Amino acid sequence: MSAHVTTAEQWWGRFFRYGPYGLLGLSTVVAAVSRDLLMSPADERAAAVLLPAALVLELWWSRTASGPGAFYFTARTLLALGLTWCNPFFSIYAVLGYFDAGRVLPRRGVRPGLLAVAVIMAGAQSGSPLPPATLMNWIVFGVVLAVHATLTMVFAQIGDREADQERAKTATITALESANARLEQALAENAGLHAQLLVQAREAGVADERRRLAAEIHDTIAQGLTGIIAQLQAAGSTADSDPALAREHLVRAAALARHSLGEARRSVHNLLPAALEHDDLPGALEKTVTTWSRRTGVRAEFTVTGTVEPLHDEVGATLLRIAEEALANAGRHAEASRAGVTLSYMGDEITLDVRDDGRGFDPAALPPYRGAGGFGLGGMRSRAERIAGTVEVETGPGLGTAVSARVPMVPHARDAA
Repeated sequence: MSAHVTTAEQWWGRFFRYGPYGLLGLSTVVAAVSRDLLMSPADERAAAVLLPAALVLELWWSRTASGPGAFYFTARTLLALGLTWCNPFFSIYAVLGYFDAGRVLPRRGVRPGLLAVAVIMAGAQSGSPLPPATLMNWIVFGVVLAVHATLTMVFAQIGDREADQERAKTATITALESANARLEQALAENAGLHAQLLVQAREAGVADERRRLAAEIHDTIAQGLTGIIAQLQAAGSTADSDPALAREHLVRAAALARHSLGEARRSVHNLLPAALEHDDLPGALEKTVTTWSRRTGVRAEFTVTGTVEPLHDEVGATLLRIAEEALANAGRHAEASRAGVTLSYMGDEITLDVRDDGRGFDPAALPPYRGAGGFGLGGMRSRAERIAGTVEVETGPGLGTAVSARVPMVPHARDAA
């Protein structure tokens, strides 16, 4: 398509460059052949002057095609009028104005220029030299002029519409190019922003994973080692006075060591608590409470309310870790004589309550949680928040402690599918 348009433009370019010479030469040859019939000696002398002038004008315009187009068109039209006055066949040269009026004249000068050419063509086709000699010649001249004027105005209107469409098309293309440039700039900015967000998300994910791993190690290996140390210290203190009790403490220490080793191996794989590999959450919590009670000597009870449902692994692991941390805190700091753990299934959410009758504490006196160091209340809240849950604490000096975790009920992945 573009190849044809380019070829047409090239042909028009050649026509406007060489066409005036060809039309002027053709009209001169025909006028010379018909001079005995149509030209007087005065007409011949006038044509001999006007022809070189027309040739000089065309040579000048060929060298300065970007010059004053209105002057060139006007001068050429006057020369064509004079030549046609001498011989009607010089109108062959005048017809050039029909083709280049829209090209060399300003927009408001196109119609007057075409009308001037129409006058020359009508005079040449009226059947007599200009000016018309008889009334009939004038009538014929008027009719032919009307035909030419009508055609030129129609073609001028069509040309104006095409020019308007071309300008609108050019404006649309310019607007689209500008919009494309802005779009490319926006896409480049979005690509940079996307890359920045990916880096930030990766960094945030790495930091969150580090905190999660630290919490897992604290809740498993660190607590296991703490229990082992406590049992070994108890065994050492009773080795002389009560060897049987000392052996019992050593057995418990060995059991804790095996359990901690299993937790460490499991943590390397998927960080799912070992207690949840063979039991559901209520079963794992019941064993955790029983083990903690036996290790600390604090009487503890576990209760389940509501209808037990399979939970997503992450939800079960979060609640189990919160229970382990709350019990560990109670064993280390509360000096409690009783503790209770309640797991409640409540339709669209599940709650875990860990209570003790220990000495309690002042929550305002606790240092803010910074995601490092201890994993007490701050660590529990961080775990719950990762699964859109909350942790609340009710306590006070001498009032015991109640830790309540509330998380959404998310069914097991297989059940959800």
